[in-house]
Amino acid sequence: MSHLRVLVGVAMLGMLAAGGCRTSDSARVDNSAGTASQAAQVNAAALESALTDANAALNTGDYDAAMAMFREILAKNPTVATAYVGIGDIHMAQQDYAAAEPNYGRAARLEPRNFDAQYKHGLALQMLGRFVDAIRAYQRALVVRPSSHEANLNTAITYLQMGEARSARGFAEMARTLKPDDGPSRINLGAVYDQLGLYDLAIEEYLTAAELVDPTPELRMNIVNAYANAGRYQETINAAETLLRVQPSAGAWERVGWAWFRLKNYEKSIEAYRNAVRLDESHWPAWNGVGVNALNAWLLSEKQNVEARREAGEALRRSLRLNRDQPKIVQLISTYRL
Repeated sequence: MSHLRVLVGVAMLGMLAAGGCRTSDSARVDNSAGTASQAAQVNAAALESALTDANAALNTGDYDAAMAMFREILAKNPTVATAYVGIGDIHMAQQDYAAAEPNYGRAARLEPRNFDAQYKHGLALQMLGRFVDAIRAYQRALVVRPSSHEANLNTAITYLQMGEARSARGFAEMARTLKPDDGPSRINLGAVYDQLGLYDLAIEEYLTAAELVDPTPELRMNIVNAYANAGRYQETINAAETLLRVQPSAGAWERVGWAWFRLKNYEKSIEAYRNAVRLDESHWPAWNGVGVNALNAWLLSEKQNVEARREAGEALRRSLRLNRDQPKIVQLISTYRL
């Protein structure tokens, strides 16, 4: 029995000894883990500081310094997506879209949930004219942030550039919903409606945009064309005359001439067309307007107005020299022997 008790005692001592050894090993592991955690925190803090410095240089326009800092970060850790985005931003600021694109693409692959990487990759692709790839990148960005105004707007713009107004519509309407006071969103949606033949809706968007931003001549011309396409002739004239007071152009005068012709005021129509070709002798649609009005005057005079016939022939032939692909004009010249 005493021998048994001794063995049990030895076993218990062994267990205690073993337990003591495990406690000591665990302490060493914990110390090691703590050291590793502290090192990771130090590295993360250093990385954050380096990125902050690099972005500060980027934001102040010191692109050389920013580039050097981003590259130094990547030399130490080539998986830092934010550094690739920073390099892409530098190239975008310098309008070097071909150099920006692969950096954004690398960042997007490293961090698929990084909205900035996906969105900016789409923007670079769009600027390069790679519209299908841009749409895919914007869609990935919208998966991350569906309510992004910029991603919705640029998706719509890209679809418009591809001639796909129907696909653009939902994104353009979402962009307007997200920022109803944003002029460019209104202009873009107006362009979508214009291409879809929804001219009254286009006019509404363009007019709202003109209240939100300083209306450019391009926006004013969009309004003129939308009124014309909608068959709202007097409003076409009014809008064009507003534009002409700001910036005279052959295109605006041509629209005035066209609208007056539709309203059967041929005297005002031909004068507007003449103003157009005085500003731009290469504007063949305006030469057509002069020619058709002059031809009309000749016919209304029962072919007695010889000067009108001469002007019609000269104007229509001038138009054909500028644009030979006009079978209807060829037919007019042939039919009336102008």
